[in-house]
Amino acid sequence: MANQKGIIKIEGTMGGMTFYKKDGEYLVKEKSSISADKIANDPAFARTRENNAEFGAAGIAGKLLRDSLRNMMLNASDSLVTSRVTQIMHNELKLDATNTRGKRTPATGLALATGKALLKGFNFNANSMLSGVLYKPYTVVTATGVITITGLNPATDIAAPAGATHMSITGGMANINFATGVWAANLTNVQNLALTAAATTVTLTPTAVPAGTGIKVHLLKIEFFQLLNGVQYPLKNGSYNALAIVEVA
Repeated sequence: MANQKGIIKIEGTMGGMTFYKKDGEYLVKEKSSISADKIANDPAFARTRENNAEFGAAGIAGKLLRDSLRNMMLNASDSLVTSRVTQIMHNELKLDATNTRGKRTPATGLALATGKALLKGFNFNANSMLSGVLYKPYTVVTATGVITITGLNPATDIAAPAGATHMSITGGMANINFATGVWAANLTNVQNLALTAAATTVTLTPTAVPAGTGIKVHLLKIEFFQLLNGVQYPLKNGSYNALAIVEVA
């Protein structure tokens, strides 16, 4: 694998070389001489087929998670979130002790307490981790999705970036069935606070408990704004915003 140099970037196959883009970089590699038919049918490639099947299952599960939470992720995720979500789903798949190799699924891992614990704490924006932004403890009622932060003092409990004057806190609750692909999600109210505001208790309540038979994923999001002429503008296009999975049940 090598990087492409020059002004013109190429994608596709040419002269035995494959040009492609990955994670924002333009790369080139030598075209494989192994045919797709051989990989699909040759017994020597059984392990490859199993690995491909499981990588595909992790990718599908990761897309399901991202689709269900897209409304919250739009301005609070980094450029590598897709690959990071796929990786965590592959780790969930490895917890499957029921199915044979090639047939293991993230859904089986996520049904376990260890699988839920693995997903809990995932940050969608690696550049702004929730634990590095919010220093105040919070509680999550898994049955209702209500998140409470008692006595939040923005001046001491929030690590705000330079230039920010205000912040908002939002919660979310999703019910995701990774076995069937069915999901439902609801947001909470949004509480907006000046960074100079007095301490207050923040209570975030979903509009309704999402229907379904999947696992319940609870999220907490903090966004930063700059007040200018009476309008709150998102700071740095949301690059400082934090979004994390705070509970899985």
